[in-house]
Amino acid sequence: MAERLQKLMSQWGVASRRKSEQMIIDGRVHLNGTVAVLGQKADPNVDRVDLDGVSINPTSQPKPLFVLVHKPLGVVSTCHDPQQRSTILDLLPHELTADTGLHPVGRLDVNSTGALLLTNHGQTTFVLTHPRHTVPKKYNVWVKGKPSQYSLRQWQQGVMLSRKLTLPAEVSVVKSDGDETLLRVVLCEGRNRQIRRIAEMLGHPVVKLHRVAVGPIQLGTLPRGHYRLLSSSEIKFLHQQVQEFKVLASAERTGRVTHLRGQRQ
Repeated sequence: MAERLQKLMSQWGVASRRKSEQMIIDGRVHLNGTVAVLGQKADPNVDRVDLDGVSINPTSQPKPLFVLVHKPLGVVSTCHDPQQRSTILDLLPHELTADTGLHPVGRLDVNSTGALLLTNHGQTTFVLTHPRHTVPKKYNVWVKGKPSQYSLRQWQQGVMLSRKLTLPAEVSVVKSDGDETLLRVVLCEGRNRQIRRIAEMLGHPVVKLHRVAVGPIQLGTLPRGHYRLLSSSEIKFLHQQVQEFKVLASAERTGRVTHLRGQRQ
């Protein structure tokens, strides 16, 4: 079945959908020998897709990779940076980044640290970064001041952010030290700079933000700036997320989504 080129490229693990779109715009992608245009569709069973003169059809794709990196402060969560800052790929050996399509799954901003997943499996990237996806992400967050119980309840129940209510979150006080407080925050969504924006809104700006887990994938004792390959059980968890997302998407088209979501609770 024919799909838009950028979607296929993402599914094949070439790059994220947004980056794939840019590759097409830049004229780097050819469809059956002709320069592709944005919006064009291809059937992977029939059509040949080339990137920079090299076939990227599934038969030519590298094996799927799933990597966890402990992102340090000051490193950007992108594959390339126009400002020449250090990127997350700079922390990895050449054999993991050379022609593998490895890319970050979502991002941590440059001033945040901790667990960041990378993969070249496009469907995993699509599902984990989709607005409807709800894998919990756990953070240790130092904020200025001592948030009141009222402020904590606001955050827990959801606040208006860009005219849209945030999902309920787990927010608890771990400890206080002088005029700063350490919070444990668990989110099931990932809007742009969400934790920093909410903390600022509640009058307690973030001092440090550190992600410690994505679902069951724990940062643990992984040293800052180092990486590890995911375990078989962690990869199985990601595959389950992809399959469940497909089931829910199919159910929405047939009107059965409420029933299926009830089964998962």
